[in-house]
Amino acid sequence: MTTDSNHLPDSLHDSPEVLPAEMSETRPLYWSIRRELWENRSVYLAPLIVAAVVLFASLISVLTLPRRMRSLPNDVPARHALVVKPFNLAPAPIMLTAFLVGIFYSLDALYGERRDRSILFWKSLPVSDRTTVAAKACIPLVVLPSIAFVLSLVTLAVLFFFSSVIVVLSGLNPVSLWAEVPLIQEPLVMIYGLAVHTLWFAPIYAWLLLVSVWSRRTPVLWAALPPFAILIVERIVFGTRYFANMLGYRVTGAMKEAFGMTLQGGHRSSVDELSQLTPGKFLLAPGLWVGLLFAAACLIAAVRLRRNREPI
Repeated sequence: MTTDSNHLPDSLHDSPEVLPAEMSETRPLYWSIRRELWENRSVYLAPLIVAAVVLFASLISVLTLPRRMRSLPNDVPARHALVVKPFNLAPAPIMLTAFLVGIFYSLDALYGERRDRSILFWKSLPVSDRTTVAAKACIPLVVLPSIAFVLSLVTLAVLFFFSSVIVVLSGLNPVSLWAEVPLIQEPLVMIYGLAVHTLWFAPIYAWLLLVSVWSRRTPVLWAALPPFAILIVERIVFGTRYFANMLGYRVTGAMKEAFGMTLQGGHRSSVDELSQLTPGKFLLAPGLWVGLLFAAACLIAAVRLRRNREPI
């Protein structure tokens, strides 16, 4: 006597143990982000390589630090600028690399899956277009800033340790170095700076993602052509540069709105103190909120466009 294998007792049908567990809403997003990292190794390799180069160059520069410290024994401002300069400069190339990687990634994120026809496979999975676009937006807005912060922090830690060893071996008191380097303030300034620039550049990333999902050929051309056309038309018809000034403000305005910069000897001072941060001014800047609204509109449009997109 055999039993139909497709027939289950009522007690098993009613048992919650045999029912599939409800998938968490964040689970598809998490794995979609993991998938982006698997497919785009440059997201973490490029900042890592730049961090290694910056660390190597900074360590070479630190070798001459004791000699330069002896030459400025009484000039307190110059001595401070000399000591903190390597620590202020080291994170900048890493953060710039993260921004550039985010630009190139966003341009290819949704275009690449249509070019290699992998969009057919990903659309067959139970992952919505909204989740896919959100995961791709998370790379430049969350993942890359996090990678840049960790690498910058590790670079500064190694640089500080090596500087202390060099100072001690040179017969100087390492306290003179430790007193100048803002160990606690520097990571806080980095976190603030990364958050500020991520929010400020969000419309740039969102625009590139929209172009990536819309264009059928050369997304870099379509990303640059509309702004360039607006610049030319405005200049010829009205003789003004409002759009050009707006673009310039979008690229460089974060420093103006989020930091209180002062002039020292005709040059802008470096940001290494919490008193130089102006979060209130930044959060009240109209350019921030207009940019975020534009970014949201671009991402919503990208989700809608992807629903009907086919391989190229």
